[in-house]
This record gives sequence, structure tokens and C-alpha cells, in this order.
Amino acid sequence: MVYKEICYEIDERVLTITLNRPEAMNSFTPRMFEELMDAFNAADVDDEVRAIIVTGNGRAFCAGADLSSGAATWNDAEDGSATFSKDLTKGDTGGQLTRRIYDCKKPIIAAINGHAVGVGITMTLPMDIRLVSETAKLGFVFAARGIVPEACSSWFLPRLVGISQALEWSLTGKIFQADEALKGGLVRSVHTPAELIPAAREIAMHIANNVSAISASLTRQMMWKMLGADHPISAHEIDSRAIFALGSSADAREGVESFLQKRAPDFKDQVNKDMPDFYPWWDERRLK
Repeated sequence: MVYKEICYEIDERVLTITLNRPEAMNSFTPRMFEELMDAFNAADVDDEVRAIIVTGNGRAFCAGADLSSGAATWNDAEDGSATFSKDLTKGDTGGQLTRRIYDCKKPIIAAINGHAVGVGITMTLPMDIRLVSETAKLGFVFAARGIVPEACSSWFLPRLVGISQALEWSLTGKIFQADEALKGGLVRSVHTPAELIPAAREIAMHIANNVSAISASLTRQMMWKMLGADHPISAHEIDSRAIFALGSSADAREGVESFLQKRAPDFKDQVNKDMPDFYPWWDERRLK
């Protein structure tokens, strides 16, 4: 796919996906949705990609849905111009994207370089680590636009920040600063604009160079999928299957040997051919 509204760059096993509509504050369009879905699909099958950074070009990360069509934003359009459609067999595009990110095999870091509101912030919720620029303003503004939170955020947001904080931000629809996002537990850290991407790359490079790709992928899915488990025994079952499967792997041997030899590990197992037989262990869920 030719990308027109995002950039896709791999450097030292770290993929950077950049939202690239700076003239429109990277507002979310049907085209951007399709390109992001394609990018995460491509990243999943590329074993050269060990970690992903998502950021924006210009002064915004993503200013939310493209509202240039006015109220028609929420309507079906035969020409595909509406940002959201009413096809309930697929659901809203933001939710399709967050579910795709949720199932991604690679660790994902959001480097929120500027304003992130609406879908611009909800798309980051299934990403694993969020860093934010001190200049950014964020907001779950849906109630102030006469709609409701989308992109599965009613599931993700309370799990990340707690129900009370999630409801305060969502019920008021207010715009808030980076320091409030940090205090509320939405982001890991606040950075100057110049420090943001280097800080994100430092984390991504550490994952790429020091962690087994198989271990990172399984750990990511175990953590996310267990958020919906009704009893610790569900985690015990998957933990046990994973530790027994990986314990005899080449990466496990390399992990122990590199530790004992006091050297950097050289993990070679690949996500697309060396995952244990029980993966994926969950049943695919579909909209009814």
C-alpha cells in the first residue's frame, strides 16, 4: 500500500509510524485508518520489526476525527468521505484500529508529540507505553460533541486510569494538560518536544536489543488478555503453558548463557515462525 497520510520507517529494528497530515493537525480520516491498519499488519509479519513507535508530524499528534464534513462526519457516505460509518458488522473505525493494536505482536510506544483529542487519544490506549510532550493538550471530548467515547475506550480507559478518573475526563469532555495526564496515570512521563522521540527510542531500542521477540510478544498478549479474565487461574494456565514452552527454546538458552557470560544477548527466535503451538490461546471475538 502506498502511504499518503502516514510515514512508515524502520531504523535499527524499531518501526516509527508517523501520522502525517500536519496541515490538518493529523486529523483522522478513512484513508488514515486504512493506512494504519495496513501498517500494523505489515509490522506483525516483519521479523525485522522488534518495537514500534507511533507519533505525529507537526504540532499535533492527532486532533481527532476530521470534522471538515460537519455533521456528516457521523453519516454513511457512498464516496467514503465520512470518517465513521454505521456498519455495525464492523463497528466504528476507531474501534477496529484499537482492536488491531490490541492484537499486535510487537510492543508499541506512543510518543504523543502534541494535541491528542477524541480518536487521537483513544487510539493510544491499547499501546503499551505512552510518553507525552509538555506542549500537548489531551481530551476525551465526546460528550462535548454530543456523542460517546468510541474506539473501545470504555474498556481500555478505566483499566488504565481507574473508573473515577476515566469518568471525570469523559463526563466533562474537558481538555487537559500533560501534567494532569501524568498525575492521572494516563502517560508514563512528560518531555520537552526535543526530548520526546529520543526518550521513546531509548525504550524501543532497549526492547529491540535486550529482549527476546517471542518473550516480548507473549508477555504483551498475556498482560492485555488477562485484563478480562475472571480468575487468577486463567493467568496460571497461560503462564504455565508459556514458561514450559519457552523454557526449552533457543532464546531461553541464550538468555541464561548471556547472563552467565555477562554479555549482551543475541536472541534469534522469530515471532512469525517460533511462537509456541498454543498461540493464540484466545477465541476470536466478533461483533454481533
